[in-house]
This record gives sequence, structure tokens and C-alpha cells, in this order.
Amino acid sequence: MGLSAPLATGLKHLARLAAACGTLALLATVPVPTAQVQERVVPASEAQITLSFAPIVKTVAPAVVNVYASRMVQQPVSPFLDDPFFRRFFGDQVPGANRPRQRMESSLGSGVIISADGVIITNNHVIKDADEVRVALADRREFDADIILKDERTDLAVLRIRDGGADFPNVDFADSDSLAVGDIVLAIGNPFGVGQTVTQGIVSALARTRVGITDYQFFIQTDAAINPGNSGGALVDMQGRLVGINTAIFSRGGGSNGIGFAIPANMVKFVANSAVNAGKIERPWLGATVQVVSAEIAEALGLDRPRGVLVTRVFAGSPADAAGLKVGDLITAVDGIEVLDPDSFGYRFATKAVGGETRFSLRRAGKDNEVSVALKVAPETTPRDARLIRNYSPFEGATVMNLSPAVAEELGLEVLEEGVVIAEVAQGSPAAQVGLQVGDIILVINDEQIATTAMLDRATSRKPRLWRLEVKRGGEVSRIVLRG
Repeated sequence: MGLSAPLATGLKHLARLAAACGTLALLATVPVPTAQVQERVVPASEAQITLSFAPIVKTVAPAVVNVYASRMVQQPVSPFLDDPFFRRFFGDQVPGANRPRQRMESSLGSGVIISADGVIITNNHVIKDADEVRVALADRREFDADIILKDERTDLAVLRIRDGGADFPNVDFADSDSLAVGDIVLAIGNPFGVGQTVTQGIVSALARTRVGITDYQFFIQTDAAINPGNSGGALVDMQGRLVGINTAIFSRGGGSNGIGFAIPANMVKFVANSAVNAGKIERPWLGATVQVVSAEIAEALGLDRPRGVLVTRVFAGSPADAAGLKVGDLITAVDGIEVLDPDSFGYRFATKAVGGETRFSLRRAGKDNEVSVALKVAPETTPRDARLIRNYSPFEGATVMNLSPAVAEELGLEVLEEGVVIAEVAQGSPAAQVGLQVGDIILVINDEQIATTAMLDRATSRKPRLWRLEVKRGGEVSRIVLRG
């Protein structure tokens, strides 16, 4: 292809100038591009100048709802009731102390309709402790909703529209494992209560761990603007499919800083199916504990990099035991998908439906192998015998249970212990004020070994001058002394 006339004339002038000045002589040796300068073309049609996400939003937005949760709380009339100075002198005789009043608390979030009969997925923290839940659709219709499942471990909740018929707009699930960093996504929700809002961004990262939001640390990170009120809203792909539920942001000031997190659709689908089909979460139980593979461990195992999880304990009679897993095995993949750490392993295993088997790829003594692990629920080998402690004691207001694999799995305990565990602590109760927490294992009360909830109930019915407690939390035992 020949040079255009203007370009050829310009180069001749440049060559004459270089010959005359000497200092620019090297420019004459620069290769001349053979292609013409790209021409700017006027768009010939509306399609060539229109780039819009409107068709996706039009399809998905009707299925994204506002969620209004409210609860009635008791509030003392006197503002001095909780003041230590006044209680020191007046005790419970503070004026108005015995006349509680009620106050309505409300919260606002978002949700996504996932079936035509009005099943909605949202965040558990949006409706936690709610007495009433109401949802408002994009077309301004409003309905009461029933809570059919709450799961604190995933921070997900499933609602169903009450008496609303069976023809609601809804979204389909995408396979969140098919997402790639850089994919364009849209976030739809109700930030700050201003009304339904759509923001656009990309998938910034996948499999984010160490976020500290739920027990299952495996999040989609996006730079699509997510703000308070977006919780429970939809993160959708360019086909209008649900890839995640927006749940949290990283922020120093409360607003969006371009770092938002969504629960992957595969986990959302697992929880939704459990709610609709069983009315409860049925997670598979492995019956083994694992740890992260550090750089030092990877080197000792002859790995090219840290990856997989190392088996540290196998419980007799568990699915892991039946599959032949051994302490020291390195699990590298679940059903062919690589796992890099305990969080990714826990997510991969926990999203498997109960029934059937899953395959682990592992290394043992330097050799690669595969084992099949049965997907079974954790057994309740000891009846839980749940009891709310009402006796005047440091445990008043705590609900306790006998430990079993089933209870340990429900509470997210990493190790299986015997004894009594705290399953719930009432807000503002003596147990909460002492600092007892869900998951605490009660070992000893006043030199008495506590093996069952009945023993703990009896031990707390006494009125000693001192309470001497031994409590196990996170594998460490604490000894506490309190005045009776």
C-alpha cells in the first residue's frame, strides 16, 4: 500500500531538514508505517452509538425487592435505670424502673425473588430478630413475608411472600464457579433507602477469604458500588443471571470505596434449596479437621507452592474415617476443583448436597491418590437436651446443649468435644454480661465436672459465695472466678 500524498510530502520536508541540520539525521532511518492513519467513521445506525445495560436491568430489576424488618423491644421508662451511680443508691427503685415501654426498631435491606411463587433470598443480618417482615416490589406492590429459614453461618435467610399468588418476577441462578476476574456485573438494591438503584462494575477478585463476615469465607469481590441498604440485593451477570448476593463492603466512612463482597450463587442456591425442600440446612459432615499449608510445610512435602489442606485429625466412625483419610494426607481438590486453603475447602465441601459421594484428590507419602467420601449429615449421638438456664447464676439467660457431631456442626465448631456447649445467649442477660459466648464449652463449675445439661442445671441452682468456672473457647481453657 502506497503512502498518502500529505504523508509523503511531510516526510520529504523532514528529510531535507535532517540533511541540513545533521542532528536529526537518524529520523530518516525510522521505518515508515505502511498502513494508513485510521479513519474516524460517522456511526451509521442507532445500534452503533447505543451501549446500554437497560435490557438486563429491565429483566432483573422487577425481581429485586426492598425488605423492611421490624421488631418490638422493651425499653425502661427511666433514663437512669442503667446508670451505675443511680442504681448504687436506689437499686431497683429508680422511678419508672418497673414500668417498661415498647419501642419499634426497624431495618432496611434488599432481597431477590428466586421463584414464581414468591421465595426470596436475603441476608440474615437484614431480618435478624425481626417480628415482622414486609417486602416492596419494584412495581410498588407490598406484601407481608414469612421467614422460612435463617442461617447465621452463611448470613443468608429465605423468605416467602404471604398470600401473594404465584406469578412473581424472578431471576435464574448462574454457576458462580464460571465467573472470571474482569467479568462485568451489575449490583441492584436499595442503598440508603433512596429507592432501587443499579450500579455497574467488574469482578475484582474471586474466592476472597479472611473477610470475617460468615463461617464460610469465600466471597466474590466487586467494585460495583455497594452501600448500606444493598445488603441482600442482587449481583447479576450480563445474561441477567444471579451470580451472588451482596452482603458487605469494606469502608472506613460507611460508603462505598469500591470494595464490595457478595456470597456466591452456588452457596445461595444450596441454602435456598435446603429451605424449600427440607425447611432446614442439611450440610455434609466430614468428621475430620484440616489446617492451612504454610510455605515451610509445602517445602517439606515437596510442593512447588503452598496449596491444599493438611488433615490433622480424623474422628472414628466418620465419613472421613470410612473413606480411609489419614492424618497427614494433603487434600488438593474436591471433585476436580483445586482447593488452596481451609476456607476454599470448606466452601467446596459445604455446598455439596447430602446423599451420594464426592471425590477428594490427595497426596499421601509423595503419591497422588483419590478417595470417595460419603455425603452424610452429622449424627446426634447424644440427645442435645437443650435447656434455657433460668437460675440466678453467671449462666442465667444462656441456652445450653449436650455436644454431639450434629450440634458441633450446627454451631460451626472445628473440633468435636464431649460435654456441654452454649448454643445461645440472650441479649442483656447475666450470661451476656459475664462474657459467655455461643460455642463456649463448660467444663467445670465449682470443682464439679459438667458432662450434661442436667448437671449444669443442677449446679446453677445452688447459691455459692463464689463461682469458679472453667470454660473452653477456641481450644483454650479459661478459669474464671465470680462473686455469687
